[in-house]
Amino acid sequence: MSRIHPMKAFHSPDGTNWGVQVELAGASNALIVFHHPDGRTSRKDRYTSINWRGPEASNVQGHLDPAVVFASLTDATLATLFRRSALIGTGRGPAFSPA
Repeated sequence: MSRIHPMKAFHSPDGTNWGVQVELAGASNALIVFHHPDGRTSRKDRYTSINWRGPEASNVQGHLDPAVVFASLTDATLATLFRRSALIGTGRGPAFSPA
């Protein structure tokens, strides 16, 4: 099984071309990651989650198939998810201060 997740293209209103991946699929939601085209840093990447309403969501021990979630991501859905996404990094230095 490949650990490389497929990526979809999304064009934000400012003209940035983002790569979109589905990560951490759970029983009723999945993490959606918008990868910034500047590959030198991941601080510009964004994330949000999608709540799944399919029959799989009623099984708390189950897991969504990321490929099914990925296939459901339309341009309109991605635009909505992007509007409510947040930056993964703050861009203000290291994630943890030294002890």
